[in-house]
Amino acid sequence: MSIWIDKNSRILVQGMTGKYGQYHTRMMLEYGSNIVAGVTPGKGGEEVLGVPVFDRVEEAIAQTGANVSIILVPARFAESAIFESALAEVPLVVCITEHIPIQDMLRIMAYLKDRPVRLLGPNCPGLITPGECKVGIMPGPVHIPGPVGVVSRSGTLTYEVAKSLTNANCGQSTVVGIGGDPIHGTNFIDVLSAFEEDPETKLIVMLGEIGGDDEEKAGEWLKANSSKPAIAFIAGQTAPTGKRMGHAGAVIRGGKGTAASKIESLRDNGVQVVRKIADIGPLAAKILGK
Repeated sequence: MSIWIDKNSRILVQGMTGKYGQYHTRMMLEYGSNIVAGVTPGKGGEEVLGVPVFDRVEEAIAQTGANVSIILVPARFAESAIFESALAEVPLVVCITEHIPIQDMLRIMAYLKDRPVRLLGPNCPGLITPGECKVGIMPGPVHIPGPVGVVSRSGTLTYEVAKSLTNANCGQSTVVGIGGDPIHGTNFIDVLSAFEEDPETKLIVMLGEIGGDDEEKAGEWLKANSSKPAIAFIAGQTAPTGKRMGHAGAVIRGGKGTAASKIESLRDNGVQVVRKIADIGPLAAKILGK
């Protein structure tokens, strides 16, 4: 099984007509994702890569039954794009866009609070259910279907984790990149809860990084609520205090949010923490009895 997307997902792409949007739309189509619509104001009535383009999300949903939106627009348009999908109550909105101002995200999160809409991102690679559907920018070939659920704050390192698992013949149920910005829609616990409810996910892999305390909270949640074994890796183990590393949220302040503190907390909560990403695949294979 999988969480949130599968072969029946009907995807609309906001920003499909741009160069970046067209490239990733093509990659998703080639993977087999069911993209039914594009949305670009002023481009309604056109067709790109065999997919009809609409002026508004509401119109696209009415015509195609889309139930997932992926946002591939520049940062200055992202707030409006998310609001439009949220107003149309698209169940899953995946925002790939990075560099969205914090003020914009504060308004978005306040608006989403009481709406039946899940926002993944921003500044994330998206998610993939191997062999069925890709909604994002991750390289499809490094993933294979299987029982390992993966959740990550990173983008590129997520692909490295998937490759390590695949090399060890440990396929993935769904791989989810939640993004590394300080304010984002879906968090570790949201994804871990979904994996816990998925009977086909037998093992969880969590990829965290320095900054904040989301990983510590996730470890506490796993100990209290999860029936499944978990592996974790924390990126940024050599990062200096006060220096941002990669993501806007990856910064150590006042001695808090260090890799060491996260690793200690996770281990205290029964999570097996590895020092190298390459160790994830072999450890997963051992746990799964492969």
